[in-house]
Order: sequence, then structure tokens, then C-alpha cells
Amino acid sequence: MIDAAIHWLLNVLAVPEIGLTSVFLISFISATLIPLGSEPAVFAVIKANPELFWPVLIVATIGNTLGGVVDYGMGYAAKQAFSRERDSFWFAWLKRFGPKTMLLGWLPVIGDPICTLAGWLRLPFWSSVGYMAIGKFLRYITMTYLLLKVPDGFWHRVGELLG
Repeated sequence: MIDAAIHWLLNVLAVPEIGLTSVFLISFISATLIPLGSEPAVFAVIKANPELFWPVLIVATIGNTLGGVVDYGMGYAAKQAFSRERDSFWFAWLKRFGPKTMLLGWLPVIGDPICTLAGWLRLPFWSSVGYMAIGKFLRYITMTYLLLKVPDGFWHRVGELLG
């Protein structure tokens, strides 16, 4: 049932008329603790509409940053529920480096939990969001640039294999 729901959602979000909406939603959802990568959606919309390069990167950054804010809020709210974990390596590391650690919020696997722990530790909200947005924006620029360098023939072959 979950697979069917995910496929339905991805089909709805793939509608070209709502490309920026799709990018925002996928970027937002992928920044929460739900494992979903947003780079393929960002790349697909830019590849189909090169004139939307900067709007897509900005919308993806905003969506992904807001998803990180949700992670921050979950951590903020969960602090009392897991107070015994305060002595772990991650907490000490986040306390030491503060909001600047949010530059790593883009990293796969550990980025979203870092945002959650920042909320738990109640690191300064706006500076955390600022660093989070910078890191996520740099990720989208880098990933999109690298994906655009891949020859079109490769993507056509991938499409044939998947289709």
C-alpha cells in the first residue's frame, strides 16, 4: 500500500505544468527524515526547462531549508523525551561548533539528523537556518552543474533501461 501511495505521489508531482511545485514538495519532503533524494527532480526540471535554472535552484533551496526547519522543530520538541542522549559524540560536536554545523545539513544520511539535533540543542534558530540554507543551496548548484555535464546520450540510455 505504501509503494502504491509513493508511486501515485511521484506521478502527480511529475506533471510538467507544476514543475516548480514538484521541486518544492520533493525538496521539502527529502529534507525531513523521510529518505527521498531531491536532486533527480531538480535536474529533470532544469534539463526540461533550462530557462528555469535559477528559479528551480532557489525553490529547491527554500523547500529543502524549510524541511530542515521541520527537523529542527522536531528536535526542539523531542529534547525532554531523550535527555539521556545528551552526552553522545554528536551532541558534543554540535555544541562545540554551533549553528555552523548546519552547513552540513545537505549531507546524505546524517544531514537531516544534524538539523534535528540542532533543534534539540536549541542552537540559535535564525543563524542555524541561514547556514542550513547556504549549505543546501551550494549542494544544489554543485549537483545540478555536475549532472548537466553528463552527455544527453547517457540520460537517453538510462531512460531506455528504465522504460
